[in-house]
Amino acid sequence: MSTTVTTSTAAKSDEPSHGSSRIELWFAIAAGITYAAGMLAEFAFGLPLVGLPLVFFLATYFFGGYFTIRGAIASTRQGRFEVDFLMLVAAIGAAAIGKWAEGAVLLFLFSLGHALEEYALSRASKSIEGLAELAPRTALVRRDGGEPVEVPVEQINVGDVVVVRPNSRIPSDGFVVSGVSAVDQSAVTGESIPVEKSPVDDPARALRMADTLPAANRVFAGTVNGPGALEIEVTATSADSTLSKVIEMVRTADQAKSPTQQFIDRFQRWYVPAVILGVAATLGVALAFFGESFPEAFYLAMTVLVAASPCALAIATPSAVLAGVARAARAGVLVKGGAPLETLGRVKIMAFDKTGTLTWGQPRVTSIEPAEGEVGGQLVPTLVAVESLSDHPLAIAILRDLTPQLGGTALPEVTDITAVVGRGVRATADGDVVEVGNLRMFEEQGLALPESLKAAYDRALDAGQTIMIVRRGDRFLGIVGVMDAARAESGQVLRALRTAGVKELVMISGDNQRVADAIGREVGVDTALGELLPEDKVTQITLLAERERPIAMVGDGVNDAPAMARADVGIAMGAAGSTVALETCDIALMSDDLGRVPFAVRLSRATSRIIRQNLIASLAVVALLIIATFAGLNIGAVVLIHEGSTLVVVANALRLLNFERGKEHHGIDHEDAPPRPAKN
Repeated sequence: MSTTVTTSTAAKSDEPSHGSSRIELWFAIAAGITYAAGMLAEFAFGLPLVGLPLVFFLATYFFGGYFTIRGAIASTRQGRFEVDFLMLVAAIGAAAIGKWAEGAVLLFLFSLGHALEEYALSRASKSIEGLAELAPRTALVRRDGGEPVEVPVEQINVGDVVVVRPNSRIPSDGFVVSGVSAVDQSAVTGESIPVEKSPVDDPARALRMADTLPAANRVFAGTVNGPGALEIEVTATSADSTLSKVIEMVRTADQAKSPTQQFIDRFQRWYVPAVILGVAATLGVALAFFGESFPEAFYLAMTVLVAASPCALAIATPSAVLAGVARAARAGVLVKGGAPLETLGRVKIMAFDKTGTLTWGQPRVTSIEPAEGEVGGQLVPTLVAVESLSDHPLAIAILRDLTPQLGGTALPEVTDITAVVGRGVRATADGDVVEVGNLRMFEEQGLALPESLKAAYDRALDAGQTIMIVRRGDRFLGIVGVMDAARAESGQVLRALRTAGVKELVMISGDNQRVADAIGREVGVDTALGELLPEDKVTQITLLAERERPIAMVGDGVNDAPAMARADVGIAMGAAGSTVALETCDIALMSDDLGRVPFAVRLSRATSRIIRQNLIASLAVVALLIIATFAGLNIGAVVLIHEGSTLVVVANALRLLNFERGKEHHGIDHEDAPPRPAKN
């Protein structure tokens, strides 16, 4: 039965799925009506089979066999003889020996089971297709500074400015150029809490760097605006939006068949011919050794053929994969088919990039140590005042983390700021010379740190921090340690992965080994590997894979792409903001949410369990039905049990649609990305 479903899920371009399913259901109902009418005419009213009952049974053959014939033709054209073909052979065989009622009930139950199966599977496919309804069909576009004009979304171009009213859907990917609001991005990224949005400072620069803009500025087609009106500059046409890419990738996910599905496909290639040989052997044995008449022996052979048909077996894996992929998509996890979905659950070693994955990739102030005897609290005000004028990469971290500590303290007036390459910066603050830099900057002047600061410096250095020494006039004010600190949830995520069955956790990083060791200790990886170039990361993944496979690699999908490609499963973080990440990974976390990795592993394991349950149940039903057939079970009962078992298999698979709904972050306290404020 489900061979047609298997092909239809892989080739839905041949016909509209939902419309075809409705027509098939009506055909199945018509087959049931005509079969019931035939049975009444023959047995209740005693009419001869060659009269009105035969007309009704022929009608049942038409309505029940129409879609079956289409499925059989499609499969045989591809060189496969599958369940549809076997059912047609059995129905034609029953008619050939005058068993019209048996052939009719076979086609009726087969078509009804198939239609109900399509209806059940549509729950999963609708979960995916529903994504396509998220984007609005029209948008308000402001061009050349004029009034907004409503146009179809297909006519929106990159660089256009669209006006999004409160509580309406955003029509295009882009960035905010005007307005403040909170946007519900759950449909695309899986984030349960609306994300605050604000305008970019420089729209021209933002358009050039669209893929690297922070979440506070970027928006995606299909998400829902909150209470504030927004004006958004478009960065992708409707066909190239993140939502469109997600929909297309999920629709084609079944092309990457899981190992189990590949095995079942190989199994069916020889199973169906073996069944036909077994049916022929049954016919010969019944005639030669049991003295059956030809009609009786042929009927037994046809019943065996139906009993041995792998209806539930054929749909056992595709239904679970479809439901698993749909469930993942609803949680903001894009899984590119059955292969990565099933493989992820068997991963024993998982490697993580450090920057932007286990850490936020944003330096934070992690330690402040005033010099002994430093009075007046000059350390923080002096450092903030200097860094507010500096273009040093760590200046944003200083301003973000230390400005709140100022309270009402006035900042000194800073002038004459100059960069000392490779050392730090020098400026004048209220007439005093201020120097902010590394240890080399002061050693070259013959200046040594006070003993109290030297001990704090060594501690911070051992912790992997980048240290900024502050000196004003003729005295040291203190030191400030800055570090790309671990995400608060990283440790919880790694513990959850261990609970889920991942045996070894490895961090690979381009930072120096001291920094890698510090972060590794903080989050709890088994091994921290530092000072790795991109090609070195590929080498390390290769070495890990030689020890045990499969192996997964988690990164941002851009600079980690080679290492992710080398791993058995590549998982990209924050893929909604990166076209490269969407295209290069096997599994994409649409939001920058590390906490969804354990959920993806658990979903993979649950999918594999469902597949195993379905396969065991399917094979058991086939074995029991073959035995029962030789014990006298008729063809109608065989078909009924077969169709029932297939529906049970599908229903079991559909349980995945509700897997851990609302519990994707079970045991993990999600942390929002730190803000990236503009400098004053």
